[in-house]
Amino acid sequence: MIRLYFVIILSIFSIIYFVPKMAHYAKHPEKYSESECYDLAQEVIRRVKKTGRITTEYYGVDNLPCEGGYIMYANHQGKYDAVGVLSGHRRPCSVLMDKKRSKMFIASQFLDLIKGQRIDRESIKQQMRTLHNIADEVKEGRIYLIFPEGGYRRDQDNSTNEFKHGCFISAIRSQCPIVPVALVDFYKPFGINSLAPVATKVIFLEPIPYEEYKGMKALEISDLVKGRIESEIQKWVA
Repeated sequence: MIRLYFVIILSIFSIIYFVPKMAHYAKHPEKYSESECYDLAQEVIRRVKKTGRITTEYYGVDNLPCEGGYIMYANHQGKYDAVGVLSGHRRPCSVLMDKKRSKMFIASQFLDLIKGQRIDRESIKQQMRTLHNIADEVKEGRIYLIFPEGGYRRDQDNSTNEFKHGCFISAIRSQCPIVPVALVDFYKPFGINSLAPVATKVIFLEPIPYEEYKGMKALEISDLVKGRIESEIQKWVA
């Protein structure tokens, strides 16, 4: 956590500048396109990475579909996960985030900027509505990043938690490609008490087309994606 506080303290003037700017962009979609909002988000991410002395290597970028909507499902290790993935993603991308965490200062403005979705863990009805909304947006060509684990442990390793298969309803409903994403060493940036430079890795795996998971239940799709992510992680940490 010491790195997170370090970034906040050193970025106080940037925060004063960027938070209102992000809020302004988000409130005026008639003036700022999704690409312009995403460019602003990328600028914020670059500053966080530079101040925090965080580097991320990206592999399999060519696996990402060039057209149409799709959903990326990634393992979850810490607070750096979403911005770390988005930093290496060229096209505008949104994120599904826990409602309570999304209300935090900066996180709220950032999520609104990229037109992300909030999910309420205490309301099944709201969860289903949100997952259906994501599916409808993906059908229209939007891209989402979802963390099926729902949260992350405090363990300092590359292990994974159980995937919540319900979040795969969005993929089934939209019939879109699924892109498994393996995150390696993402617990390090804000999970260990050190200011030393840290390196992380993002591996975009080959997409799973709808034809491959058509007819499968959400639980089966969840196991398929989780298995591919865990297998990829082992290649980098073994």
